[in-house]
Amino acid sequence: VQILKTEILSDNWYTLNKITFNFRKKNGTWSEINREAYDRGNGATILLYNKASKTIILTRQFRLPTFVNGNDDGMLIETCAGQLDQDNPEECIRRETEEETGFTLKDIKKVFEAYMSPGSVTELLYFFIAEYSRDMKTSSGGGIDNEDIEVLEFPFGKALAMMETGEIKDGKTIMLLQYLK
Repeated sequence: VQILKTEILSDNWYTLNKITFNFRKKNGTWSEINREAYDRGNGATILLYNKASKTIILTRQFRLPTFVNGNDDGMLIETCAGQLDQDNPEECIRRETEEETGFTLKDIKKVFEAYMSPGSVTELLYFFIAEYSRDMKTSSGGGIDNEDIEVLEFPFGKALAMMETGEIKDGKTIMLLQYLK
């Protein structure tokens, strides 16, 4: 691959670039290609679980892209997540967990990392799990600034059933529920 030109199309929230590049095909010939890539930075997500009560913690919040793509109220049930900003993935997910869910975690475990939409988005997402208990709840959660996040606690089996009924449609959440299963 040879990058020929990068043009910023938008830097309103994150950065949308138009990238012109040469790509060498399997047969050895070169092809000039234009693609757009949305750079929103990397992120982290976590599934909180309680072994004793067989429950998990999820969040529910409005997601505009789902609304404009047919989700009637735009609300999405998902795992706690956030952008790394200047933090490493573990620091990020600890901060996001406290802000969104109100839980201050002791031990967390990184389980994998994945590109979630590699055809158009540069983001690499780091996936974590952590056990929670009532004594780890240090605030009400709900997010900061304009976030209006509802904290949900479900029996694990119910969350798995919600994937089948389509009540849970978020990719990162489905991946972590399947991992925990």
